Amino acid sequence: NMATRTAKAPTTAQMLNDSLSKLAVTNWSPKALSSDVPFNYDVVDTVFKKELLGSDFNIRRIMLLEFSQYLENYLWPNYSPERSTPEYVISIVCMVNEKYREAVPAWEPFKTKPEQFEHLFKQIMDMTLDENMSLQQRTVLIIFMDHCYNSLEIDVVRSQVQRTVSLAMWENLMPSRLQQELKKSGKLRKAWKSIMKKDAKLDEEVKKRNTFDRGFLQTAMNKFCSMIAAKEFDQPTVDYCHRFLDLVIDLDSCLPTRRWFNTVLTDTHLVVRCMKSSLFEKDDVFTQLVKTLQMYTSFEVNDLTGEPLSKQEMMSAHYERMSHFQRCAFSKFSKLRNFALGSVAQLDQRKPLEKWLQDLDMEELLELCEELNIKTTGTDDQDTVLEMIVSFHERRPSQLDAINESPLYPTEQVLWDENLTKTDHFNMDSCLALPKLNLQFLTLHDYLLRNFNLFRLESAYEIRQDVEDAVYRTKAWKSEDGGCIFKGWARMALPIQAFNVVEVAKPNIGESHPSQVRADVTITTNIPRNTREEWENLRKHDICFLLAVQPLKNDPNMSKRSKIPFTERFNVLVRGCEVEGMLDDDGHVIEEGPEPKPKIQGLNRTFRVWLDTNQYQSDMESVVKEGHPDPYESLNLIVRRKPKENNFKAVLATIRGLMNTQCVVPDWLHDVLLGYGDPSAANYSKMGQQIKELDWNDTFLSISHLKESFPDHKIDTEEAVSPPFKLTFDKEDTNIVVRSHVIPNRGPYIRNAPRKNAIHFTPTQTEAIRSGMQPGLTMVVGPPGTGKTDVAVQIISNLYHNFPEQRTLIVTHSNQALNQLFEKIMQLDIDERHLLRLGHGEEQLETEKDFSRYGRVNFVLAKRIELLEEVGKLQSSLGVPGDVSYTCETACHFFLYQVLSRWEKYERSVVQSKSIDIVGSEFPFSDFFSDAQPLFKGNNFEQNWEISKGCFRYIRNIFTQLEEFRAFELLRSGLDRSRYLLVKSAKIIAMTCTHAALKRQDLTELGFKYDNILMEESAQILEIETFIPLLLQNPMDGYNRLKRWIMIGDHHQLPPVIKNLAFQKFSNMEQSLFARLVRLGVPTVQLDAQGRARPSICDLYRWRYKKLGDLPHIMKNNEYQSFNPGLVFDFQLINVEDYMGVGESEPNPYFYQNLAEAEYCVSLFMYMRLLGYSPDEITILTTYNGQKHLIRDVVRQRCGNNPLIGWPNKITTVDRFQGQQNNYIILSLVRTKHVGHIRDVRRLVVAMSRARLGLYVFARVSLFSNCFELSPAFRQLMSRPLNLGIVTGEKYPPKMLRSPGNSHLTMTDMTHMHRYVYDMYIDIARDM
Repeated sequence: NMATRTAKAPTTAQMLNDSLSKLAVTNWSPKALSSDVPFNYDVVDTVFKKELLGSDFNIRRIMLLEFSQYLENYLWPNYSPERSTPEYVISIVCMVNEKYREAVPAWEPFKTKPEQFEHLFKQIMDMTLDENMSLQQRTVLIIFMDHCYNSLEIDVVRSQVQRTVSLAMWENLMPSRLQQELKKSGKLRKAWKSIMKKDAKLDEEVKKRNTFDRGFLQTAMNKFCSMIAAKEFDQPTVDYCHRFLDLVIDLDSCLPTRRWFNTVLTDTHLVVRCMKSSLFEKDDVFTQLVKTLQMYTSFEVNDLTGEPLSKQEMMSAHYERMSHFQRCAFSKFSKLRNFALGSVAQLDQRKPLEKWLQDLDMEELLELCEELNIKTTGTDDQDTVLEMIVSFHERRPSQLDAINESPLYPTEQVLWDENLTKTDHFNMDSCLALPKLNLQFLTLHDYLLRNFNLFRLESAYEIRQDVEDAVYRTKAWKSEDGGCIFKGWARMALPIQAFNVVEVAKPNIGESHPSQVRADVTITTNIPRNTREEWENLRKHDICFLLAVQPLKNDPNMSKRSKIPFTERFNVLVRGCEVEGMLDDDGHVIEEGPEPKPKIQGLNRTFRVWLDTNQYQSDMESVVKEGHPDPYESLNLIVRRKPKENNFKAVLATIRGLMNTQCVVPDWLHDVLLGYGDPSAANYSKMGQQIKELDWNDTFLSISHLKESFPDHKIDTEEAVSPPFKLTFDKEDTNIVVRSHVIPNRGPYIRNAPRKNAIHFTPTQTEAIRSGMQPGLTMVVGPPGTGKTDVAVQIISNLYHNFPEQRTLIVTHSNQALNQLFEKIMQLDIDERHLLRLGHGEEQLETEKDFSRYGRVNFVLAKRIELLEEVGKLQSSLGVPGDVSYTCETACHFFLYQVLSRWEKYERSVVQSKSIDIVGSEFPFSDFFSDAQPLFKGNNFEQNWEISKGCFRYIRNIFTQLEEFRAFELLRSGLDRSRYLLVKSAKIIAMTCTHAALKRQDLTELGFKYDNILMEESAQILEIETFIPLLLQNPMDGYNRLKRWIMIGDHHQLPPVIKNLAFQKFSNMEQSLFARLVRLGVPTVQLDAQGRARPSICDLYRWRYKKLGDLPHIMKNNEYQSFNPGLVFDFQLINVEDYMGVGESEPNPYFYQNLAEAEYCVSLFMYMRLLGYSPDEITILTTYNGQKHLIRDVVRQRCGNNPLIGWPNKITTVDRFQGQQNNYIILSLVRTKHVGHIRDVRRLVVAMSRARLGLYVFARVSLFSNCFELSPAFRQLMSRPLNLGIVTGEKYPPKMLRSPGNSHLTMTDMTHMHRYVYDMYIDIARDM
C-alpha cells in the first residue's frame, strides 16, 4: 500500500546526503539522544521555514522528517506551553497527518505527556479560526482535527474533543429553537438545567474557555459560510472547503458527536449555503460532499437515542413540520391564507412551496423565519432565505427507493466518472467524496448504505480496468465507413455476432420496470481450444459486460502506453448482464448438474442472458421520450471477468436485499456491531445465558491435563476418573465440578470405537474453546503457529456433541483454509454424513472423500446400498424369508417386526436371570456377528451385558441411518436430493465468504437455518463479507435464531486486499470487521504459545504480540534442536548490493524486480538441493509480483528442468502465502530506493512467520535498517553477519551436533555464490 508513493519517495542515497538527514543525525537520531544534545528551538524554526513552508508542504520533505522520528524524538519530548509557537504547532500537526497518510500508529508519543496535549489542542483550535493564518496551514490543521474526531477510542484525544461537542454546545442555537429542542425530552431539560447551574458557579476565566470550546464548531462553520459566499475560488480555498466538509460529514455520521452537533448544523443551514455557493456544480468533489452531508443531516435516525426511524415515523415528522408551517401561515400571514388551508400532499413539493413563498417580500420572509425558528444572518439574500424555508419543509425522497430503482451494474457514466477516475493515482494527499468506514455507524441502514456505495465504487474501478484492457487488446479500429473493426485478440473478450432481446416480462404489481428481461448473445469461437472451453464453461449467474465500442480516432500506437486518455480514443457504452446458460442446438438452455454437457455443432455459441430490468426500463424511456438511439442495437463486444473477482453483483444485490428486509441482527449483537454501548456486552461472561453443564467430550487427554487447563479454578474431581468429562462451573466462576461419563459401546468391531482428539490444549486454547461453546460472541486472536485450526475444530466437535439438534456454519476466506479445517474435522468423532461443503473449492480437497453437494448425495446413495446389504446379511442370519433388504421402507418394517421383538424377548430373560451364561447362549444375533468372534470377552455379567448392548446399538444404528436415507428414495433428481441434504440432514455446513455472498438469496429461499457461525481467517475478510453470513437465514417471527458467533483471526497479519489506494486508505475499506471490533475493545482470547518455528525465528515477530511463548515440543523435538546442514545460521539477513550498477528496476508501473536478489535466491536454492534438501520443504517468497515472475524465470533457466535440482515447493508473494508454512523460506525484499509496502508491519509479520526451521532474507540492508516500524525485527536480523555463511562437508539430513573439522566460508556477493554452486554442481555431476 505504500507502492504508489514511489514517485515522491526519496532514495536511500538522497536520504543520507540530504540537509534534513544531517540535521536529524546531529539533533534527534538515537546517537544524538544518547549523547544528550541540548534542544535548540532554532532547529524547529529552520526546519519549518525552509522544509515545510519553503517547500510548500511538499510530501517528500514531510516523509523524510517523519521517517527520521522528528515527532517522537524531538518535537513532542521538548514541547511546552512556553515554546509553543505557531511554527512548532504546525510542525507537530504535519507529522501526525503524515503518520495517518502512511497508515502507521499516530497517537503513541502523546500518551507520555497527556497534560501538555490539552494546551496543544487549545492552540490548534485558536489557529484553525485565525484568519490571518494562510489557508494552506489552516487546511493542515483541519485535517488534524478530523483525525482527532475520528480517534475517540484514544483517551488523550477523547478528553479534549469532548469539550467541543456536548449538550452545552446548544447554547449557540437560536433561543426559540433551543426551547423547541428541549421540549422533546425531560432528561434533556434536566441535563440543561444542571449545566446552567454549574456554569453560574464558575469564575470568568473558566467561563471564557468554556464558551470558546462550545462555540468552536459553530464559529468555524460561520467562517466557512462567509468563505463560500465568494465569487472566485483559488485552489487552496477549494482544498480547505473539501477538508472542512469532510470534517463536518464525519462529525454528523458518528452518533456520539452527531447527537449534539446535528442540531447545531441544521440551525446553521450549512447545506443550503453550500448549495447556493458558486462552487456547487462547478467542483465535482465539493458537489458530492454537499450531497452526502445533505443526506446525513436528514438521516433516518433519532439523534438522541440512536434508534432507526421507520418510513412511517419519517413521514409523520414531515407532516408535523408542514402543519406547524400551515398554522403559522394561517395566524400571521394573510397572503398565505389559501396555502394554510390546502392539503399537505399537494403543497409539500418544491414547486408549490416556491410558488407560494414568492408572494412574500424580504421583511415578511424574515418574520416567517422568526416564527418557524429558522436562524438567518444579516448577509442572506432573499433567494437563500427562501431556500432555507423550502428545504426545511419539502418532502424528502427516500434513499431506499432510489437504491431500489438504480441498476446494479455500472454503466459508462459510473465507470468514467471523474470522482472515480480521480482515485487512480491517489496518495492520501487530497480529499475525495467517498463514504468512509470508521469505528461506528448510525444505524444498520447507514452501515449497509456505506458498504453498498463503497463496494459499488470499488468494483466499478476494477471493472473499468478490465473493460479498458479488453478494448486495448481487441484493438478496436475505426473503419472507412466510421464503423468498428477488431484487429486484435483477447482471452476475456469476443466480438458479438448477434444480439436479440427475446423476452420482456410484465412488471410485478406495484413496480414500473419489467419483472425480467432476457436476451440471446451469439459469439464465434474460432479461438484456441482451452479458451473456447473457458467460454463454454460460463456458469449460471456469471456476470458479463456487453460493450458498444466506437473508436473516435485511430492511434497507431495501440497499447495502453499511449498518451491519449482512453475516453478520448474510444466512445464506449457499457451494459451488464447475467448468464442463464448456453443454448444447445435446439435452442434450449443447457441445465447444470452432474450429467455431461451435450456437444454443439459448429463454432457459433449462443448464451441466454438476463439484463438489468431497471437499466432496460430507463434505456427504453430515453429511446421513446427523448429519441435517443437504442443502445442494445449497437453492442459489439462481450467481456467476461475472472470468476474469483466477479462477485460484485451478488454482493450488491444481497446488501440491497438486506436493506429492504426488516433485517434482524440478534439483539445481543446489534449494538456491538454498530460500535456502541459496552464492547464486552456480547461476551459469554456478560450475557447471562450461560449453559450450566457442558460435555467437553475428548478435549482433555487426562485429569491432570484438565487441572493444568484451569490454573485459577478450584476443581472438584470426586466423580472423575478418566475422560470424557462433563464440567459444571459455579456462578462466581471459581469452582468446577467434574464428572466422568462413559461413551456407550458402539459395537464389536474395532472401527466402531470413537476417534479421539490427541492435542494437548494450552490454558488459553481451553479458554477459547470454553468461550466458543457458550452463547455469545467469541473472538480469538491467533498469532502464527498457535493452533487456530485445532481450536476451531474442537469447538465444532464439542458443539456437535452437546447440541445434536443445532447446525453450525463454517465460513473462511480461502478454499485452502476450508480444506485444512475439513481434513482435521475428519480425524475427530463426527459422523461424516453430517458434513457438507458448498462452493467450487471442493476439487482441491486433499482427502479422497467428496464433501460437495453432489458428492454427499453419491455418498448417501452408496452408503444406503451398503447398509441394505448388511440388512440382507442380518435377515439370512435370522433365517427370515422374503426380500426385506429392497428399500429403506421394507428394511424399517423388518426391524420393527423381526429384530426389535427378538431383542426385547432376550433383554427380558437376561434382566430377570442376571446370569453370565444366558447373556452368551441366548444372544439372538450371534450368527450376524460371526466375523467378530469371540464376542463375549468379559469376565463378569456387567461387561458382557454391555458388549451385547453395544452389538444391538450397532444394529439399531444401521436402521436409524436407513430411516434418514428414506427421503432419497422419494426424491429422484440430484438437485432435490442435494437441497434436502442442505436444509435437513447436514449438521456442519462450510463455505467461503464469497460463496455466502453469492448464494444468500438461494439459501434463504430454501429455508436454510443455522444456530452457530464459526469464521476462520476473519481478519482477512472485508467488513461486509463478514456481515452477510450472519444473515443467510430469514428471521422467524422477527427474531434471529443465531446463538454463537466465533471469529478466529489475527489483525497483526495482512488485511483484506483492496487494489485501489483511495478505497483502501481514505475510505478505510481494508479494515475488517474483526479489526474494528478489536479497536472498539471487544474482549478477545489471545492464543499465547506457538508450535511452528524455532524460538530464534519466532523472536523475529514475537515482539508484535503481548505474550507469545513456545510449546514444549519446540524445546524437545529433534528437528528444532538440529542445525541446518551446510548453513552457518538458522536465520540470516544477507545484504545484496547493485549488480552491474542496477538495484531495483520497474519495467511496468509497480512491477518491481531486482535481478541480483533473484539470482542470489535461486543460487541458495540450488546449493540446498545439491546438499540433499527436498524441494518440497523450500519455498521462495518475495514482496512483489514482478520479482515473483523474475524468480520463476531464473529457476526455469537455471535449474527447473534439471533432474538434480528441479523446482521449489512454491515461488509466490508474501501476501499470497499468508496462512501457509514451510520448513525453509528464502525471502527477497526487492526494493533498494524506498522501503515500499513492507513498511506495513502486518506484512513484515507474515513474511517473518512462514518459516519453521530456516529463514534467509535477501535485501539492501542500508535501506531497511533505518526504518522505525521494522526496527524490532531488523535489529535481530542485523545482529548476525550480513554475508551468507556456509559450511563445507555437510549433507542433509540435519544432525544434532556439528563436526568441528568442517570449515566455514563467507560468500562475499551473488557472483561469488553463483561460482561456488556451479563448481560444486560440476563436481557432483562428474562423480555420478
